[in-house]
Amino acid sequence: MAKRSLKTKENMSHPRNDGIPFEPDLIKDIRVNRSAVERRVATIGTRRSVKKEWQAAWLLKAVSCIDLTTLAGDDTPGNVQRLCAKARYPVRRDLLRELGMADVNLHTGAVCVYHNLIPVAKKALEGTNIPIAAVSTGFPAGQVSLEQKIKQVELSVAAGASEIDIVISRAQVLTGNWKALYDEVSKYRKACGEAHMKTILATGELSTLTQVAKAGQVCMMAGADFIKTSTGMESTNATLPVSLVMIRAIREYYERTGFKVGFKPAGGIRKAKQALEWLILINEELGNDWLNPELFRFGASGLLGDIERQLEHYLTGRYSASFRHPMG
Repeated sequence: MAKRSLKTKENMSHPRNDGIPFEPDLIKDIRVNRSAVERRVATIGTRRSVKKEWQAAWLLKAVSCIDLTTLAGDDTPGNVQRLCAKARYPVRRDLLRELGMADVNLHTGAVCVYHNLIPVAKKALEGTNIPIAAVSTGFPAGQVSLEQKIKQVELSVAAGASEIDIVISRAQVLTGNWKALYDEVSKYRKACGEAHMKTILATGELSTLTQVAKAGQVCMMAGADFIKTSTGMESTNATLPVSLVMIRAIREYYERTGFKVGFKPAGGIRKAKQALEWLILINEELGNDWLNPELFRFGASGLLGDIERQLEHYLTGRYSASFRHPMG
């Protein structure tokens, strides 16, 4: 496989989304045709076929866009240390040598942990430029006071998180209180300071695709750097129809304001084939500019192992046992 350069966070840059004043007229006219959305996403993976060395290259790109995540009740410092080791060296060195990529500084897009484990991740990632993302604002349900949510954000930033994944109050969406949602997210953005804010819509708990589109637009107006599908803990997480709606909202916002907002599907993405579908969707709907970890992330914990297995299959023609691709 020919050597390729992977665009990573250290060599990509774009103006941060400053947000815009709340414009209710932009929200009230949004309507999403579900059947049209479903017809469009049904073509993903059928109109485009990525094979052989091109598939391997796309899978390496996917690795660089993973927010390697552990958000379990039994997380320990040891778990996070292993996760960070995997984030630093996500693909076995022998595989990278065979792929002609040994000289590429390949790492994941970020490591995502709970607030109390930020110091562990910070120490484990010392000497790298891998961002630490922390979930906040009463993750995953968001059912704590606004004051507590803002304090959580401030504490995580102070502890060393450079990215904050916040959850919105779903009630504001379900009741159509868009100004309240805008004000809430604006306060989170202010609390984040220089840290980038990824706004989780929890789409599995919203009633319609129209609500998803409206919520995404409001969050971007309020200064979200990313909009993210799910916490990973809802009954329904990232899906292609929801992703298409959010991606087109991002495109519309960019055309209106000139600000590029990132997209993060999260929850249930465990197979390399799924990763390719999302990369194809991003490429077709937003273009190559979004195919980098500054503007696209997978929220995943199990995806990386399957990508490694697929890369080994590409090189050897055989599928290996999962124990050959440990977390760290």
